[in-house]
Amino acid sequence: MPKVAFHVYRPEVLTSCVVFASPHSGRDYPWSFMRHTILNDHEIRTSEDAYVDRLFDSAQQFGAPFIKAGAPRAFVDLNRSAEELDPALIEGVRRVGHNPRVASGLGVIPRVVSNGRAIYRGKLPMVEAERRIALYWRPYHEQLKNLLDQSHREFGTAILIDCHSMPHEAAAGAKRSNGTKPDIVIGDRFGASADPDLVDRIEAAFTSAGLNVARNTPFAGAYITQHYGRPSRGQHAIQIEIDRSIYMDESSIRPNENFGAFRQLLRGVTAEIAALQPRGSQRLAAE
Repeated sequence: MPKVAFHVYRPEVLTSCVVFASPHSGRDYPWSFMRHTILNDHEIRTSEDAYVDRLFDSAQQFGAPFIKAGAPRAFVDLNRSAEELDPALIEGVRRVGHNPRVASGLGVIPRVVSNGRAIYRGKLPMVEAERRIALYWRPYHEQLKNLLDQSHREFGTAILIDCHSMPHEAAAGAKRSNGTKPDIVIGDRFGASADPDLVDRIEAAFTSAGLNVARNTPFAGAYITQHYGRPSRGQHAIQIEIDRSIYMDESSIRPNENFGAFRQLLRGVTAEIAALQPRGSQRLAAE
């Protein structure tokens, strides 16, 4: 089993209402898991948001906490509901309605990695799915909720930046009419998960850094954005997708020659985002 459910990096002094998170960058693939998969050590990593945690690891230097997954996405997907169980993979699960994510093999316990490659030969017992959810999914979400609750208590508002990466082909498929492709896709569930002014300012931070930004296409946000985005209650959730080809070689899953420069560029963007507060909000905690 993976060693831990999550890692949290806290600032020395909490000065930001923003919480940064990377739920898909876990890369602890223990032998107990790998012996049950038909994929090799490289193939199993293809659905991982590789190195996204390193791109945003400066958050704590700007007064914001950062939480990242310990377990890999191929083991348990933290950006799915705990109820999104796949009847084609988990024994005893009844098919109820149609969920496109589950149908494609991308439920809370994934059946496939990228390009639809199967992870297992057969099915998993329900007890195994329940164990992964109990030991990894629930602790991660409990800790994420605690971080957001703390921000809300301290500042009267909380902003979740949910950090992901997307295959280059997904970015290329989202080309605009002028031929430009997005480097960054911001997802706010088409305006439902965050204050539009906040999203405008986050987009401006990326644009000022020279990056092309699109919204909600091809990714508008999944479970985390939908579940935690409650702008009417002062809690905002925004998903960030980054074109992987900018900073890594997708075939080898290794940082490319641009990784260091891009990481430094995102350090500046992270600082701008960490300084955000919704207009009109006031810090509630005593200085």
